[in-house]
Amino acid sequence: MPEITARGVRFHVQTLDPAGSASRADAPAVVFVHGLALDNLSSFYYRLAGPVAAAGSRAVLYDQRGHGLSERTPAGYGTSEAVADLFAVLDALDVTRPVHLVANSFGGVVALNAALARPERVAGLALIECYGPAESGFAWTEALLNTLNKSALALEYEDLAARFGALGWRRRARQCAVAERLINGTTLLADVSAAEPVRPADLAALRRPVLAVYGEHSDLRDAGRLLRAHVPDCELHVLPGHAHTVLSDGTDDLLAVLLPWLSRHAQALEAASREAATDPGPRTGARELTCAGGAR
Repeated sequence: MPEITARGVRFHVQTLDPAGSASRADAPAVVFVHGLALDNLSSFYYRLAGPVAAAGSRAVLYDQRGHGLSERTPAGYGTSEAVADLFAVLDALDVTRPVHLVANSFGGVVALNAALARPERVAGLALIECYGPAESGFAWTEALLNTLNKSALALEYEDLAARFGALGWRRRARQCAVAERLINGTTLLADVSAAEPVRPADLAALRRPVLAVYGEHSDLRDAGRLLRAHVPDCELHVLPGHAHTVLSDGTDDLLAVLLPWLSRHAQALEAASREAATDPGPRTGARELTCAGGAR
């Protein structure tokens, strides 16, 4: 199992080198940031990472603190800690050039805050059904905690780990067991309750291209609209027929949007390095696209 130690925490990591002639050192890096509790790097590994590497990028995946096969610490699950963990993992992997962050669900909170905190290290953001943008902190936190609390109740009272194990679904059973220990045995819920959304004024300060992908029936569509309205360079895609589970249920549609976007913004790696020294100001071009079959 590939492991690194960063900030005194053991992290499980996976990397996929690009296909073809691109060298490991010169290839752009795409870093995947998963969501909370029941999520881990496998959500990306089996769906997006392979195609991204085949298209010429180095795919970097890691289990966030307490998730998957990474070390579960008693505390340290706040947004600032998650951002610090992300960059420490990249440092340990010697990934020093600006990267594209591909984030799902709550991973979008980490990705947005990472881009705001260390813009010189982020070339662009691809946000899939991401939490993060909101005008009201109370409503945002309440919705997020309600989701986590429902997961906690299902894990405890429906004993999902045991039920999946009895069916022979070992990977899913292991995920549930890890999530139950994470939710009930750490400060995760308290740390999430203290988190703040990314406000419109902060979105307006983003100087990186953003791809936002939401399902047509998603409860998070308003977050996508805020991204489109306030991020200077944002492309919003709404995938018909999908809800919050776009990553798992709409993988082909998602790839049809993500891969061309990553290709178009490959030069943003160099641009990001230049902008760190000479910020040129906001770019324009935010738009919303409703994708027929995801291809646009």
